[in-house]
Amino acid sequence: MVRTQDVRVLTFLFFLFLVLLVFPDFPAHASGPFHAAQEAGVDSTFQYDEDLIIEHEFDAGKMIMEHVVDNHEWHIATLGHTHVTIPLPIIVLYDGKIHTFWSSRFHNAEHTYNGFVLEKGKIHPEAKSDKPLYDFSITKTVMAILISSILLLWIFISIANRYKRNPKSAPKGMQSLLEPLIIFIRDDIAKSSIGEKSYEKFMPFLLTIFFFIFLNNLMGIIPIFPGGANVTGNIAITMVLAIFTFVLTTINGNRHYWVDIINTPGVPWWLKLPIPLMPVVEIVGIITKPFVLMVRLFANMAAGHIIVLGFVSLVFIFGSISVALGYGVSVVSVAFIVFMDLLEILVAFIQAYVFTLLSALYFGLATIETEKH
Repeated sequence: MVRTQDVRVLTFLFFLFLVLLVFPDFPAHASGPFHAAQEAGVDSTFQYDEDLIIEHEFDAGKMIMEHVVDNHEWHIATLGHTHVTIPLPIIVLYDGKIHTFWSSRFHNAEHTYNGFVLEKGKIHPEAKSDKPLYDFSITKTVMAILISSILLLWIFISIANRYKRNPKSAPKGMQSLLEPLIIFIRDDIAKSSIGEKSYEKFMPFLLTIFFFIFLNNLMGIIPIFPGGANVTGNIAITMVLAIFTFVLTTINGNRHYWVDIINTPGVPWWLKLPIPLMPVVEIVGIITKPFVLMVRLFANMAAGHIIVLGFVSLVFIFGSISVALGYGVSVVSVAFIVFMDLLEILVAFIQAYVFTLLSALYFGLATIETEKH
């Protein structure tokens, strides 16, 4: 049984590993990982002037995309021309060697370091080469997933230990908050969609997928660290979640499930022979189901972030025209941002619920048994 103390130790060891991983690359004058890039000529800690004090117009599209897409550093705030960021570890396997350093090393006019260049969020060799490069860097999305996973482990292991110590006592605190959600997933999603006989073996996955999506949705709404990461608005993440559902559905499909796909009941024979039209349609349907799961979650969560950032951009766009106009628009923008954030809290729950419900429905269709008369 994993204890809460074990999770804390593992968390400490993980961050210690990150520090030791990149420690040999620290410059002698650096006070820690959050140091300024000396190559950029900025003599301060935890800051980086990306535009090198050059006047430029506000680019709403660039600002929105920088916040929505993944990044090799965690942007905290922009103070004038200075971008306050948390650098993240770069881990690159190239030419049979592992190269590790902090992303702040790329903070220079050429965005290059140690033979590598960072261009549009991608790392590649500075010199053209046919040798493959494998990027295992801990990006903003990866770090957000690690933080949310540790948080989930800490919450649920703490609750499990409390249940173990006091099995007959009424739930308190976090227990009383999460117990209704767990019962809701068990009774209204798993049992009703999969059935009384088979639902139990799918419960660990359904609970994990629901709370993982729900927590990351909520953390994405919070604008300050460790929130603000667009985890569920990243199509690579939603694709992996959908693949898990697809694999579990496929390996748990019984004989009745596969027979109905190959020989669909109630369909005229001329749709099956000589051209197997319906089996092809059914097989395509197996693939499109997880695809829909992937796109729905990605599109809804990414759209919410883009809309909020769009309202933020309006303040700067109108402010560049007139200061008074900027202040006037800011009142309307802030009101809409608050409304959208409240709506996003509802959407965070709905999207986690829909993904979990559809996964349970797919499991139910794959394990349903024929009625015996």
